[in-house]
Amino acid sequence: MKPINFLLIFLVCLALVIFSLQNTQLTTIKLIEGIELEAPLSVELVIATGLGAVLAWLFNLWSRMQHTIGSFGQMREIRSRNKRIQELQEDVERYEEELKQRASLPAAETLSEPVQSTELEASK
Repeated sequence: MKPINFLLIFLVCLALVIFSLQNTQLTTIKLIEGIELEAPLSVELVIATGLGAVLAWLFNLWSRMQHTIGSFGQMREIRSRNKRIQELQEDVERYEEELKQRASLPAAETLSEPVQSTELEASK
């Protein structure tokens, strides 16, 4: 991609140089009411092209900065979600361990056995 970019920039610059060499007549630039400048057309074109390039570069920097700021927010959200996932995995491991411990315990008496013994005592 870089060779293509270089070739495009080179061709634009070459066309600008050829245009500048052929257009040396003076022209008037009116900036504001009462302020006029006279310069060769080629100089005006070079200034306008340079100003356009600087503005394009500034816009590119602004876009990158916005993308970087957006990326920071996304990375923070990803870190937060990864932390939550880790906590949930630890909970699952803890619950599995509790289940293993409960499975190794002896079976508890059922509720019906004490009730039956109280019924026998009551009938006596």
